[in-house]
Amino acid sequence: MRRLRSRVGHVGPRHPLRSLLTVRDVVLTGLMVSVERVPPLSPTRDETAATESLVDLRGLVDLREARRPVLSRGQPTRALIARSLMPSPRPLLLDDPATGPDVAGREQLIDRLEVLGLTRLEPASVLVTRHLEELPPGTTHAMLLRDGRCLVAGRVGEILAGLQASACFDHPVRFTQVDGWWSVWTRRPAPAG
Repeated sequence: MRRLRSRVGHVGPRHPLRSLLTVRDVVLTGLMVSVERVPPLSPTRDETAATESLVDLRGLVDLREARRPVLSRGQPTRALIARSLMPSPRPLLLDDPATGPDVAGREQLIDRLEVLGLTRLEPASVLVTRHLEELPPGTTHAMLLRDGRCLVAGRVGEILAGLQASACFDHPVRFTQVDGWWSVWTRRPAPAG
């Protein structure tokens, strides 16, 4: 089971972080594919370098020794993404990773997802979100689900440019893309009078 878990990276909003581990130690738990640091954990020089690289990639260098109580809502998620990348998984599943952070934290997380996409050829990633404006610019494909079923799937530009998004949300929405970033607009009724 551990070998299988090491092949699939997963980050979700309800990931159990019970111990007061430092950000660095959270990332190191990815070596054992566990949610806690398994003693004795003596990482090799290469594993330590990989940890530092992932901490840097996730934008957490200044927080490597910080513990959960002092982190903002988005920073633990960034640490968990780094943790999930430690065993070099294929694929990486991100289940609503931007749930919880404020606007700045959400944007920093999305920016880091884009950095991940630009700096690593693997793993392929699947991002589950209810907020399509959270799609990083490197997103190539999209699938819209409604009532647990696939409504439509294909290249992201085709999916979001069509009427399928309005049908999916049962509300008139329009998506525009500027510099790779998606924005959502909704038609509001004209004011009376």
